[in-house]
Amino acid sequence: MSKVKIAIAGVGNCASSLLQGIEMYKNSPENIIGLMHYELGGYKPGDIDVVAAFDVDKRKVGKKLKEAVFSKPNCTTVFYDQLPDYPVEVHMGPVLDGVSEHMADYDQDKSFVVAEQEPCDVVKVLKESGAEILINYLPVGSENAVRFYAEACLEANVGFINAMPVFIASDENWAKKFRDKNIPLIGDDVKSQVGATIIHRTLTKLFENRGVILDHTYQLNFGGNTDFLNMLNRSRLKSKKKSKTQSVQSELKVALADDDIHIGPSDYIPWLNDNKICHIRMEGRGFGNVPLTVDVKLSVEDAPNSGGVMIDAIRCMKLALDRKTGGILSAISAYSMKSPPVQYTDTEAQKMVEEFIAGRRES
Repeated sequence: MSKVKIAIAGVGNCASSLLQGIEMYKNSPENIIGLMHYELGGYKPGDIDVVAAFDVDKRKVGKKLKEAVFSKPNCTTVFYDQLPDYPVEVHMGPVLDGVSEHMADYDQDKSFVVAEQEPCDVVKVLKESGAEILINYLPVGSENAVRFYAEACLEANVGFINAMPVFIASDENWAKKFRDKNIPLIGDDVKSQVGATIIHRTLTKLFENRGVILDHTYQLNFGGNTDFLNMLNRSRLKSKKKSKTQSVQSELKVALADDDIHIGPSDYIPWLNDNKICHIRMEGRGFGNVPLTVDVKLSVEDAPNSGGVMIDAIRCMKLALDRKTGGILSAISAYSMKSPPVQYTDTEAQKMVEEFIAGRRES
């Protein structure tokens, strides 16, 4: 099989975990713990090659990718440090709205430090690198920056995987642009393997299937990575809260009123680093209108939790490229993203993905 050539916008914790995982599974093929598919459509994790990377932090820009993924403020667990000497240097991307002003008030080891360089020509870099797919890992609230990279993909004829909550795939205007140019698009806002949203969705569906009325629910999240620090600026959270909330609401036949559901980040706790703590509470009524309550606590390393999901999304997009299929890839979007253009139950979405991989479904 040919290689899958990817570019990454945002060399943070998620990028670090993704690259560690690719190399670990490539060099330890007997160890497939944590993967939904070791082989997908003929492609294995080790077939994924990074050919370009973009960031704005001075500790990463101009550095070799191998060094950049372990540079501050990255703080995720290093579970595989034997990365190759990628022939990739991290390019300076456009800052736009990618860095919140309040980050300057915090320790540099925990926050972003913008490099004093002019941004590169992103379209030129994408074309010259031979990238087929760009993964967007920019910080929450980077509305203009995400749209910039989406536009660059359209110009460079590169597939776009939008791993964060700015609405591209679920915006019909953007979806049409990718459809018209026959460029594949996956989005928006990546789900974790077993994360807060997938657990909350599963419990909500359980209530629905078992005839329990859900009256109130909340999901509170705490962490110590740059994502949580960035989200202390509540003005950047509109899309994030909408993405997570509608993902849970989609499992209900009748949506909860706004006052009865609260989903979103709660606070930044530096010493947690990339560990994410989630508390979910569900209050409902079952047989005889008798109340019941479910309380769940999840503790998980945040960045690796989406790595396996992203590896599947990348390979599904490669299959679409091989088949010359463009526009929204609805099956893998529904399976791997919180805010796909059309919501399906996770069971339905998984079946759709298997049909797509087998070639029985176009997208």
